[in-house]
Amino acid sequence: MRVVLDVMGGDRAPEVNLAGGADALGRYPTLERLFLVGDKDVIEREAPNHGLDLSDKRVEVVHAPEVVGMSEPGAKTIRRKKQSSISVGMDLVKAGDAQAFVSAGNTGACVAAAQLKLRLIAGIERAGIATGLPNDFGPCHLLDAGANPEAKPSHLLGYAIMGAAFSSGVYGVDKPRVGLMSNGEEDEKGTAFTKQTFAMLKEFEASGRAPFEFVGNIEGHHLFDTKLDVCLCDGFVGNVVLKSCEATAKTLSKSLKASLTASPLRKLGALLARGAFAELKEKMSAEAYGGSPLLGVNGTVIIAHGGSTALAIRNAIRTAVESVDHKVNRHIAEALEMIQRVGQEP
Repeated sequence: MRVVLDVMGGDRAPEVNLAGGADALGRYPTLERLFLVGDKDVIEREAPNHGLDLSDKRVEVVHAPEVVGMSEPGAKTIRRKKQSSISVGMDLVKAGDAQAFVSAGNTGACVAAAQLKLRLIAGIERAGIATGLPNDFGPCHLLDAGANPEAKPSHLLGYAIMGAAFSSGVYGVDKPRVGLMSNGEEDEKGTAFTKQTFAMLKEFEASGRAPFEFVGNIEGHHLFDTKLDVCLCDGFVGNVVLKSCEATAKTLSKSLKASLTASPLRKLGALLARGAFAELKEKMSAEAYGGSPLLGVNGTVIIAHGGSTALAIRNAIRTAVESVDHKVNRHIAEALEMIQRVGQEP
């Protein structure tokens, strides 16, 4: 397994990326090569401070003198900064030198570079970010979580197909359940966009070609308490939902900590229940997921949160390894081929 790590991407670069990379090398033996892409001088100077041995044969430094800032426009900057760590790293995947790309950098730039350099899988109109949320019945993937803010109904149909293939191929779900984010469960609820998408999904399911079960409109709480594998939305809504969930979790955690340390008796209770709190943190923490796959491009691209910790970067690399191992893109391509065959049958 050969993975590219964008060392310069993210709010805490390069420190957390180097530390996360070192941790991943120690934990995942199938990671035969980790390409560290970024400013060579910076990498060589900082790597020893974060437990990363550059003399390790599994490590290769690839110089990229430019950095895409977190606030820069994605597509325009990718075309202008051809020697950025994102562009150079994506080129390694395009050339076949690496099988996956991981970055906590500018999301728009990562998506633009992936679609420009790797191209879309035949039959897919737009790539989408699939972000896992801790549903009571297993991960529910929000798709799209930010790649395509101005989506069309046909784009969401593509997300449904890709999300179902991802759930089947990675999690072994036989008939993934797919819902459409709206402001109510009733069929007539939603905007003109969601109503058009709803009608398209219903028609597609009725044709007998759908590799999923369309459960109709869903609301926010269904993401966590209902058996659901994929939640469809455009990238604007998905990103707002995701960041709202993250902020809510942080606020609750902060409030809970304050309450549990308000008195000696409460501190004792918290100490006795620390195992339960550790389990809850592991289940709810975004760090456990690490990164989100960008589905729909000819290559494995994992996009991590800009504020990722070293643990999140390690898990993003793990997600990259698992995505390649589970042949996610092959599952998507096979699903599209099956749909086309069924559509051609008399």
